[in-house]
Amino acid sequence: MAKFLYVYHGSGKMPATEADLKALTDSWMGWFGKLGSAVVDRGNPVGMSKTVLPGGKVENNGGSNPTGGYSIIEAKDIDDATSKAKDCPILMEPNCNVEIAPILNIMG
Repeated sequence: MAKFLYVYHGSGKMPATEADLKALTDSWMGWFGKLGSAVVDRGNPVGMSKTVLPGGKVENNGGSNPTGGYSIIEAKDIDDATSKAKDCPILMEPNCNVEIAPILNIMG
């Protein structure tokens, strides 16, 4: 099985109440439960990013497609990884998506 990086893009807004946070957490844990042993690293949400450009210029705008979090999933190929992502809870939010990339093991 190959490993794939799921990069979650979206609003980055955290739930305002404990009940909303629990509902969100439950939806993610349910999805991870459906994926079972394919989940290598559930990952975490991430904070606002900065971008270092050529010449050392730094942009503090969260990037052109802000990252909200990541996970690492095992799948037989990118099509399988894409299929596994289709039920991701972030896709229930407007203007959110999952970017999927194979992790290339070139460093040993």
